[in-house]
Amino acid sequence: MRLNKPLLIVISGPSAVGKDVLIDLLKTYDSNYHFVITTTTRKIRKDEKEGINHFFISVEKFNKRINDGKFLEWAKVYGNYYGVEKKQVEIALEEGKDVIIRVDVQGAERIRQIYEDSLQIFILPPNINILKQHLIIRGVNDPSDMNLRLKKAKEEIDKAIDFKYSVINYENKLVETAKKINEIIDKEHKYIKDSLS
Repeated sequence: MRLNKPLLIVISGPSAVGKDVLIDLLKTYDSNYHFVITTTTRKIRKDEKEGINHFFISVEKFNKRINDGKFLEWAKVYGNYYGVEKKQVEIALEEGKDVIIRVDVQGAERIRQIYEDSLQIFILPPNINILKQHLIIRGVNDPSDMNLRLKKAKEEIDKAIDFKYSVINYENKLVETAKKINEIIDKEHKYIKDSLS
């Protein structure tokens, strides 16, 4: 367990790069992590669970939460809304927990503006063809949707330089990638501890 100042950790990267699976693996590393559950208006997938993968709500309810100022950040991505609720983040940080948020690149940029010292980690694919295969497996078979996601992925990858760290998620190396992310977090905590002593 890490005892110094809690970190706000942002995990980002293109669609189908493996962010969700990596976060599931990180849950096995440190009990002092708080994993933010994002709110979305998209339909639940067959392998997902309410309150574990996301909070699934209607567009009307989402818009009300925007108007009520409930979100730290929100965005419309591929026709659906996604948002990070402030309360989850604030309570966990107050409790001294490291907060891990999975967001897209524009969400990461907005969080960077609010929390300048957030630890931002970008997950890269080994190559764009791997992403395409992952999208096909996920069931994104519509050619126009596929092309849109791959085009956006290339644009997002170009923005990896805005992140403090970039980690390549090599195929069939998820455990090693999660370990590397956890090591980065440990390194940042050591840096904070050393700078305070």
